[in-house]
Formats: sequence, C-alpha cells, structure tokens
Amino acid sequence: MTKQNWRLLLFFLLSVSLSLGCKKKQPVEADPPDTTESNLVSASVSGSYSSTQLKLLAQLGGYADAIPLVKYDVNFIKILYKTTYKGNEITASGSLVIPKNMTAVPSVISAQHGTTFLAAAAPSNVPAVAAFTGYELLSAAGFVTVIPDFIGYGVSKNVVHPYYDMQHSALAVTDMLKAVTAYLKREKIAFNERLFMIGYSEGGYVTMAAQKSIEANPIAGLSLRAVAAGAGGYDITSMLSTIISNGTYSDPAYLALILNSYNVTYGWNRPLTDFFKEPYAGRIPALLDGTKDAGTVSAQLSANPTVLLNPAFYANMRDANEEKVLKAAFVSNSFLNFVPVTATRLYHGTADETVFYQSSQVTFDKFKAGGATKVELIPVPGGTHESTVLPMMLSALPWFQSLDK
Repeated sequence: MTKQNWRLLLFFLLSVSLSLGCKKKQPVEADPPDTTESNLVSASVSGSYSSTQLKLLAQLGGYADAIPLVKYDVNFIKILYKTTYKGNEITASGSLVIPKNMTAVPSVISAQHGTTFLAAAAPSNVPAVAAFTGYELLSAAGFVTVIPDFIGYGVSKNVVHPYYDMQHSALAVTDMLKAVTAYLKREKIAFNERLFMIGYSEGGYVTMAAQKSIEANPIAGLSLRAVAAGAGGYDITSMLSTIISNGTYSDPAYLALILNSYNVTYGWNRPLTDFFKEPYAGRIPALLDGTKDAGTVSAQLSANPTVLLNPAFYANMRDANEEKVLKAAFVSNSFLNFVPVTATRLYHGTADETVFYQSSQVTFDKFKAGGATKVELIPVPGGTHESTVLPMMLSALPWFQSLDK
C-alpha cells in the first residue's frame, strides 16, 4: 500500500472514530466570556483517540520511535480564546489534549509547532491528518498538552501570520494558556501547576518568546519549570545575513514568509518588488495563500538569493547604512539580551540546512555570557531540520518527567 493510501486509510479510521466519539458527548461551549476574568471564548470536544490509534498515527506520521511513550487514551478540545493582533482584540484557536484515566494529576506542556504554510495544518483542525504535530503524543505520555495554532491559522486565518514577531508569538501562547487554565478549572479537570514548554523550528522561537514573557509576567496558576527549544532562528539578523551571503538557500519559501509577514505586521505596505525580482514577487501572494506546502512554495522561487531578490535590496541588506527600519525589526525580534532563568535546553541538528546550527550555538554562548546558569546546548549529530524534531522530543520528555515532581 502506498504512503498516500495509508494516509487516506488513517484519515478515514480516525474520522469515523472521532465522529462516533462526538456523538457520545456533545461539544461543551463556554458561557459568554467575562473578559475581566477570562479570555476563554469557547471550548468544544473534537473527539478522542485511543492509545492504539495514537500508535498508528505515530507510525504513519514518522514518529515510530515515540510509540513507547503512548500510555493513555486522550480527548481533544478545540479552544477559542481572545488575544491581541496589531493592537486589536481577535479570536485565536488551538488544540488542548487531555490524557484519560490517569491516577496521578497531570502537569501541563505547552507545545509549539514548526513553520507551516498550510492552513489545514493548524493543530485545532483535528482529525485532519495534516493537523498532526507529533506533540499530541506528549498527552498520551501523561501531560495536559496545549498546542496553539498561532495567530494567522485556525479561526484567525483571515489575518497574515506574524512570523518571527516576538510579541505576537508570545501572546499566542500565553493567552491560550490563560484560557486553558480557565477551562480546566471551570470543568473541574484536575491539573498540576507545573508548566513545561517545547517547540521546534518556528516553534522553538515561539517557545523562547513565551518563556521570556512568562519569566517577566508569570501566568496565575502555572509555574514554569523547564523549556526545550529546538532549531529556532533566535538571532534573525545573523540568520538572514548568512542566508543572503551564501550562494544558495534551499528553502527560499521562508524568506518570502518572513519578509511578507514583516511588511504586513508593521504596516510598511511596501510592494513586494522592493524585496523580490519578478516573476517571483508576483507569485508570492498566491504562494502564501495557505493551500501550498513549503516545498511547493520553494519550488516556485529561486534558491539563489541574487536571482530571487531585488538587486537593490540585496545590496542594501549588505550595507549597514541601508534598510535600517527592516534591520531594526530583525534586531527587536531577536533574543540578543535575554538571559533565561528557567532550566533551558537548546536542541539543534548539526547538519540543519534551513535554520543553521550556529543560531543555537551563538544564542547559547550569549546566554552563558549573560550569566545564565541553567542552560544546555544539545547538538544532534548529523541532524537535519526535518530529522531532529523526534530526537529532541525523545530527549526532552524524560527530562521533563525528571523535573515533574
């Protein structure tokens, strides 16, 4: 049977199971929100996975090594909550995964997914196969697991995702955690105040943004214990400089995503031809419409920055006196002066071709120089951007469990 057929079969089996589960238990809708007390808008039961189904999903999703982690059946809850986008209140969404029939009271993991170009991949889109992040398995291992869609996905897909924007990244996580705690308390679902955080790729960056926010302004009812961040672009200036200086970059979709995002998020409203040559500039709006994956987007661009980028923009990015507003935005969204106080591990594959290993090495060195005493750099030898996420999960989970006491 082909991989595509396996996916179709899996989708059918899970869809049937989840639909049956939903018939047994009607969605639980939140009362009209009292914004003075809670930012929870609604919570609805998406369905349930048995441990057997989760193991099958792990096998077919490339997470076979994580199958031994699966111990519990889980319930999926779609959470809608209020957050802030460009100064205005909006509704965002995410997936809450709760282990069933545990004897112990579970702690909480906030898990941040990697860069996605597909609207269908928002974690709250269960049971769509594309929505599977792998972090759902952490719930089956015994943690209440919170997986934000991020602003610009799920119910907020009508706005442009603020990619690698520190403030919006943090808000998507912290506001969902506030809504989740309100929901769990309202439904009298027991949970432990211990909070752990994990994320990879963009999720590594978002995790660090949320960590910085929580360390400065703790969330009532939660106590941050440990953070695992993998392969994030924590120093955006350095990362973009390396990409532009190199002769090739195998994932040009990410350049289109970040430049378009900053252009919209900060209201610059510059024509895309300021950044990109034609025909690439004209293609980008349709490429970023949420229906195409990263590989499809990259295939319609050029891996050579001198071919892809407007020559003036390319030259200005290499000139310290030009593109000052854009470069200032890169600096303000980088973790140049942050010194974490929570136990933190930085994971990164040494052969990462998308977010270069030096991103974590330089960030780790800055943390240590700034006086951080609870940080570790965990290199994954030979790990690529795609292959390193599972080793990170398999290492981080027992570390979290050792601190979950």
